[in-house]
Amino acid sequence: MFRLFQKLHTPKPLTFQLLFPPSPKCCFLLFENSLQFHSNSSYHCDPLLSTLLLALKSSSSVTCCRVIHARVIKSLDYRDGFIGDQLVSSYLNMGSTPDAQKLFDEMPHKDSVSWNNLVSGFSKRGDLGNCLSVFSTLRSEMALELNELTLISVISACAFAKARDEGWYLHCCSVKLGMELEVKVVNALINMYGKFGCAGSAFKLFWAMPEQNMVSWNSMVAVWTQNGIHNEAVNYFIMMRVNGLFPDEATMLSLLQACENLPLGRLVEAIHCVIFTCGLNENITIATTLLNLYSKLGRLSASHKVFEEISKPDKVALTAMLAGYAMHGQGKEAIEFFERTVREGMEPDHVTFTHLLSACSHSGLVNEGKYYFQIMSDVYRVQPQLDHYSCMVDLLGRCGLLSDAHQLIKNMPLEPNSGVWGALLGACRVYRNIDLGKEAAENLIALNPSDPRNYIMLSNIYSAAGLWSDASKVRALMKTKVLTRNPGCSFIEHGNKIHRFVVDDYSHPDSDKIHKKLEDLMRKIQEVGFVSETESILHDVDEEVKTDMINKHSEKIALAYGLLVSSADMPLVIIKNLRICRDCHNTAKFVSMIEKRMIIIRDSKRFHHFGDGLCSCGRESGLYSSVVDALLDLLSQKDFKKLQERVKPQTRTRNKEQGTRKNYQIH
Repeated sequence: MFRLFQKLHTPKPLTFQLLFPPSPKCCFLLFENSLQFHSNSSYHCDPLLSTLLLALKSSSSVTCCRVIHARVIKSLDYRDGFIGDQLVSSYLNMGSTPDAQKLFDEMPHKDSVSWNNLVSGFSKRGDLGNCLSVFSTLRSEMALELNELTLISVISACAFAKARDEGWYLHCCSVKLGMELEVKVVNALINMYGKFGCAGSAFKLFWAMPEQNMVSWNSMVAVWTQNGIHNEAVNYFIMMRVNGLFPDEATMLSLLQACENLPLGRLVEAIHCVIFTCGLNENITIATTLLNLYSKLGRLSASHKVFEEISKPDKVALTAMLAGYAMHGQGKEAIEFFERTVREGMEPDHVTFTHLLSACSHSGLVNEGKYYFQIMSDVYRVQPQLDHYSCMVDLLGRCGLLSDAHQLIKNMPLEPNSGVWGALLGACRVYRNIDLGKEAAENLIALNPSDPRNYIMLSNIYSAAGLWSDASKVRALMKTKVLTRNPGCSFIEHGNKIHRFVVDDYSHPDSDKIHKKLEDLMRKIQEVGFVSETESILHDVDEEVKTDMINKHSEKIALAYGLLVSSADMPLVIIKNLRICRDCHNTAKFVSMIEKRMIIIRDSKRFHHFGDGLCSCGRESGLYSSVVDALLDLLSQKDFKKLQERVKPQTRTRNKEQGTRKNYQIH
């Protein structure tokens, strides 16, 4: 292209734009090959300069900007406001505030565009101090009239910094300047009040507007979502459609975020249809968000379908799909997906490996987890971070390898955080290792003394071991620190409503039917070998009382309700705000077997898919629980051999350079 360029006597601006992309590298080459055209150019705006200014917008190099700036001053001697504004904007976009301020101060002619450009640049950087300083200068010293662009930029900076006092001051300024009804200004104020958590103020501003535009409606949907009033976000979306407005990317992203806290499958399906109707299904950001939402609702097959419909998935979409497999304990599927995407050219990063190791952990794939933990640094040059160590401790702990998990923590090159110690503490509770559990809890409390979960976990370990006095001391310490945690509750969707249950809940209109169904379920599963794990009740009471208490957990009540009201061919999806206890976990396994139903329970950590008496979480790996023993007792010898063949670990060979996955050691 340069040979063709050099043959042109006086290239026109369009020639530059067609021959050269606006990149910094291209600009430097142009400088070296086209200085002879500067003095001969008959155009008011040099064609090279136009390309240079475009290149700065796509550059993140301050050095590049300084070189171009120097060339402009030295060789071209352009000092007019337009070029100065472009250079100031470029410096601010790159975060070089001193260079931008110095150039702005040296500009001989500054108009309202120049000042707006400076304020806007500070606003985009979140630099509230400089924004307010320039705004005050404009109001008090300069003869220039303030316009709405200046005010909007400063309001946006206040919203970003969550500076309430300054925000209220700017709202007053908008009234004094007569801009309180300007649509763009009001939209900025609505967004600002939403960031402040003042949804009521945003509401009043919105309905006081003489006319709302698309940005106004989007701002209100975002305000309700940000402030946790998710039903209103959906209602405003519906009102927006009634008013004849079609949603755009901003609308759908806010709405999908609201739906994460409204676990209504039919609502998400309806929004998915709207996305198709409005032609937004090709938007990769929306598709990735929708994919992630379906995963969180327990509908992994729908997530996979959304992913397959993305024409060119990027790394974010690939990682989201991998996270879905991990969340649902689909370890083998996650590994297959990872291997396929790597073959197709994806470069895995630390986030990718976090989800992959999490998938191995939730599926009990010890050897595979060790293998990928090793090759992430040996093959892919990704150094393990705290999240990766946390996943490995969780993996080893789930399978009862507590000494290995503890040794891994001791050998870590990084200082263990709460995620690492928390993974060990959870395993110590399951396998009743008091010494390690106490060490983990003490480290957790030292790292975060205000988190009640750490004290509760330590108290539970003592209680499970029968050390009631030690447990009481921990509980007393919690009371002195005034630490409480949210009560456990379970949610299930039916009839386009979310039904909420707590422990020993009798508030539902159908409570009598629900508890009768629960009693029938418990009797049936006990007949086929279920034994309540009363160790989950950490109170010093009689065994009979413990059994009665444990049978009234919220997830059991939600399960009984779901079986009462749902059709037999539909999976039950229950959401629990805390970790599911072992007894409820085992109950769900037995119920899935006798009722021949797919049961999906999402707790605070992951999804559990129950079917045919088994769970996807891999809790059967390592040490067999009493429930698995009872199930095996029901199998014939022939069936037992088949089961052994099914669960027997297999060696998967990759190639000679990478070795095998079986019994891979962690160094």
